[in-house]
Amino acid sequence: MKIKEFIGSTVLDKNANDVGKVDNVDFDVETGKIETITLTLQKNIFSKDELEISFEDVATIGAYVILNKEITKEVEEPEEAETVEIEIENEE
Repeated sequence: MKIKEFIGSTVLDKNANDVGKVDNVDFDVETGKIETITLTLQKNIFSKDELEISFEDVATIGAYVILNKEITKEVEEPEEAETVEIEIENEE
């Protein structure tokens, strides 16, 4: 598998729960081995979080990236939108 195919892959935890997608991969420049993978976690429609995991936590890579650990996502309620009043002046 090429790295460009790996980026964007869906990541599942050991219980097959959708965790997120692979966003970035960090290598050891001397050995060429993958050290960490950064995942993008979808929190809600407007916000995302990132999670960095060790490559040692990856069980398999194929159609999905499957981790050998459980990842729990905390669901936050969306904050209420703040109302902002804007005054528009007409220049005549």
